[in-house]
Amino acid sequence: MDTEKTAQPFDPASFEHVPVLLNECLDGLKIDPAGTYLDGTAGGAGHSRQIALRLNGEQGGRLISLDQDPDAVQTARARLAGLPATVVQINFRYAGQALEQLGIETINGALLDLGVSSHQLDDAARGFSYRADAPLDMRMSQEGETAADLVNSESREELARILRDYGEEPFAWQIAGRIVEARETAPIETTLQLADIVASAMPPAERRKNKNPSRRTFQALRIAVNHELDALEEGLDTIFAHLAPGGRLCVITFHSLEDRLVKNKFRRWSTACTCPPEFPVCVCGGKAKAKLITRKPIEANTQELEENRRSRSAHLRVLEKI
Repeated sequence: MDTEKTAQPFDPASFEHVPVLLNECLDGLKIDPAGTYLDGTAGGAGHSRQIALRLNGEQGGRLISLDQDPDAVQTARARLAGLPATVVQINFRYAGQALEQLGIETINGALLDLGVSSHQLDDAARGFSYRADAPLDMRMSQEGETAADLVNSESREELARILRDYGEEPFAWQIAGRIVEARETAPIETTLQLADIVASAMPPAERRKNKNPSRRTFQALRIAVNHELDALEEGLDTIFAHLAPGGRLCVITFHSLEDRLVKNKFRRWSTACTCPPEFPVCVCGGKAKAKLITRKPIEANTQELEENRRSRSAHLRVLEKI
């Protein structure tokens, strides 16, 4: 964990971020000015700053803002300066470790804004986008295995599994085959190289009706490179464990895989009986650990949809610990 040092020089002013469902998140958190809150995905500090502005440091109010991306960490430190906030460079799957090292046992609320940030997509050099040519990177932490490493080393079977499981790509096997075939001639090193390979594996009719045929493949590789679903599974558990009774957990998702995982977690925590459905009577004696504040996910209103394109696929779920 690194609470002070960033990996490389970076201008925080270049990190543009419009927080999605901001007012809905603030309402969902039900902020106590004297409470302790966690933003597990600081990004451009849009949500973090508005949470911190509602806290009273003299009364003990405090925000812990996490992000694994060194660019986001430097941005958050600049934009939260002077507010009762601490920024930590760490993946939110290790939120429990971060809180414990800061001497914090429980928190009154937490927010996760999942997926790739606008800055990461807009900065072509980060290799997340299929719209501009750049090294095929996709690492949120800027450390470890890149997407290029993955596509140039995994078997056709494993590549197809990644595309199918994480991208819900119907042409996963064909795309994986074309990737393996292409890399035998030369390594796949750039985003547009990969985009062209994906397009070449699609039937002509699919290419005509889908103006972004690489979208699902890029999503799948990004999830695999960053181990996003494993991080979400672990992060939800450790954050929920640190929530105080009455504490709220708000999670914004952007695709069905994330949303399904969050929905199922929330449902289990808010369900008293965990017996198999075929049992005639309850034998577990279970008690619900939480209650759902939102039965259905909250979506952006018309104004936000017009102003922020990222909000179009956003779903917010809110849970309160009992």
